Amino acid sequence: MTTPSQEIAPLDTVKRKRRLVVNIGVVLATFGPGLISANAGNDAGGILTYASAGAQFGYGTLFLMVVVTIGLVVAQEMSSRLGVYTGQGLGGLIREQFSAASTFVALLMLLIANVALTVSEFAGVGAAMGILGVSRYLSIPLAAVLVWVTTVLGSYSKAERLLLVLSLVFLAYPVAAVLGHPDGQQVLENLVWPHFLSSHSFLVLAVALIGTTITPYMQFYVASAVVDKGVLPKDYKRERFDTVSGAIWSDLVSIFIIIATAAAIGGHGPLATAAEAARALRPVVGPAAPQLFAAGLLAASLLAASVVPLSTSYAIADAIGAPRSMSANFKAAPLFYGIFTLQILIGAGVSLAPGNLVALVIDAQALNGLITPILMTYLVILTSRRSVLGSAVNGPRFRVVAIVSVAVVGALAFVVLVQTVLSF
Repeated sequence: MTTPSQEIAPLDTVKRKRRLVVNIGVVLATFGPGLISANAGNDAGGILTYASAGAQFGYGTLFLMVVVTIGLVVAQEMSSRLGVYTGQGLGGLIREQFSAASTFVALLMLLIANVALTVSEFAGVGAAMGILGVSRYLSIPLAAVLVWVTTVLGSYSKAERLLLVLSLVFLAYPVAAVLGHPDGQQVLENLVWPHFLSSHSFLVLAVALIGTTITPYMQFYVASAVVDKGVLPKDYKRERFDTVSGAIWSDLVSIFIIIATAAAIGGHGPLATAAEAARALRPVVGPAAPQLFAAGLLAASLLAASVVPLSTSYAIADAIGAPRSMSANFKAAPLFYGIFTLQILIGAGVSLAPGNLVALVIDAQALNGLITPILMTYLVILTSRRSVLGSAVNGPRFRVVAIVSVAVVGALAFVVLVQTVLSF
């Protein structure tokens, strides 16, 4: 015979289990714009730039990645917070809070950076399919059509999930970093102690690492995407978790890419082909490394080839008050989709030009690195204005961290720019 307490206990257990499942579902549901934008940062440009850092300078850029990760977390969090608490994207906020000239400069910088990045994404498609023996003159046009159709005709969300899953192939890098038997002492030393070289090539690559990690489009995209998603201030704790964890996670993968490549081909020099970067995965998958790397590079490139142009469309449409939503069709938001389409055409067209695809990709990241501190300055100013964010404004400590992050990135970019100008 059972007692009342014995009958109730199983019911309580069931309720607790249901509550646990619901809570897990809520947490998983929060993984949205922050995770997507940060993960899209590990695109063709990111992967090939990190791999080139490991191939050319071994573990020497690891400390820089620690600093850059802090900058990425700060930038992504500020962007997400602006979107949630104002209900506006960065383009609209810049238009409201700054002069017409300042708004034009910000949007021009973003447009230049994003067009270059879109070129690099399609170059990544060409490099990935080249490993599989498919000509860029076939793969890039097909990729352009695929990206346009899935984004404009409304099936983007399904494609986005598929590409995110496929890009998880790069989770093999942490395993590869271990199986590659890196020098643990050198890894630790380079992570905790600055190792800067005065050579121009090192500084350019350092700026490229900044540009491919704290990519300007990510900030514009995440601010507009949380608005599009309808995230409210009362839900911001969950959204902040998505944003911060996504940034940290993507950079951990980036660090492992550098370590794995350094262990495999450190001192090799700059990457000449994408196939060389695939060698770092051999300890994990053996002879299948090139094919696995190509699949991941293709997925990451296609994902970013959608996200990067979308961020430009969001920003410009925001700034002039035009309709901008992926829930609208082409007729309802012609400027939004028109800007997106133009970038796809330019990106695919330029990437078909003869030349080294890997060099083209890394040059695009360096250009982003020069532009990043300019756009981060807008972010710091906006999030420090109580008239914009009210009680959600930057706190004193956060403001210091944000300003230092911008100053470090700006100093590196300035040095590289001066050296480049003087070299002519």
